[in-house]
Amino acid sequence: MKLSVPGRAVAAALVAATTLVTSGSIADAAPAAAAPNIPVANVKAHLSQLQSIATANGGNRAHGRAGYKASLDYVKAKLDAAGFTTTVQQFTAAGRTGYNLIADWPGGDANQVVMAGSHLDSVSTGAGINDNGSGSAAVLEAALAVSRAQYKPTKHLRFAWWGAEEQGLLGSRYYVNSLSSANRSKISGYLNFDMIGSPNPGYFVYDDDPAIEKTFQNFYTGIGISTEIETEGDGRSDHAPFKNAGVPVGGIFSGADYRKTAAQATKWGGTAGQPFDRCYHSSCDTTSNINDTALDRNSDALAYAVWELSA
Repeated sequence: MKLSVPGRAVAAALVAATTLVTSGSIADAAPAAAAPNIPVANVKAHLSQLQSIATANGGNRAHGRAGYKASLDYVKAKLDAAGFTTTVQQFTAAGRTGYNLIADWPGGDANQVVMAGSHLDSVSTGAGINDNGSGSAAVLEAALAVSRAQYKPTKHLRFAWWGAEEQGLLGSRYYVNSLSSANRSKISGYLNFDMIGSPNPGYFVYDDDPAIEKTFQNFYTGIGISTEIETEGDGRSDHAPFKNAGVPVGGIFSGADYRKTAAQATKWGGTAGQPFDRCYHSSCDTTSNINDTALDRNSDALAYAVWELSA
């Protein structure tokens, strides 16, 4: 998740990208076939790979650095092997080359596209395993679960990994701006997953679209978890460009540098008075900076929403 910095210059020379067709309306989503359980061990295996990539490339996976491109190559190879059609969208920002990765699952109504995405870049000070390896790994594993199930949704499914989020949402903004208004209007909903394994976790749900919000709330109610409306990261992650373009958006979040209140600690456990993620944007955001229970629950919530909203 990017820092909230007023007056950030967002548009640093964005060039040369592939325009991708997207498409449709979440409000009429029908009940889906049961979503699979997402094995948290699989998600953590992806996190270990992202950590290894960062360690081998100067300690980070930041925009324009070798660690980011190696992360993208890792995710792309998994998706290609699983039968997705992948497209790498290239742009230039802040004098460095950035990349988005888009993965389309064959089939479904191209006039109604459900997207799930996360930013793949870290800050330059660390490996970014919670921010945002956690979201990236869970979105990847949900996509692989679609392939394993040979899921045949009514709507078209598209997964995305964004570059240069930490520079000001540059990759996701580039993607949205590359679409015609007609193609933007075909996107039924964009689901964002930015930090879902925070070590002192909360359970926050975006309230931007009522139908998407209710889908996530239904999942957490079903496992006995009380949630709160997400406010800490509002406008600070990749759902913002979609929302600003009129696309219905939603998502979940486990907390960043805000401190957990006593009431939240009573509700969710963990430590009151401490940040949800004490390693936010720091070198200690490694594989040891993950709460396995939160990662497991939130990965399952991701899959549940993908299945429900694409049925």
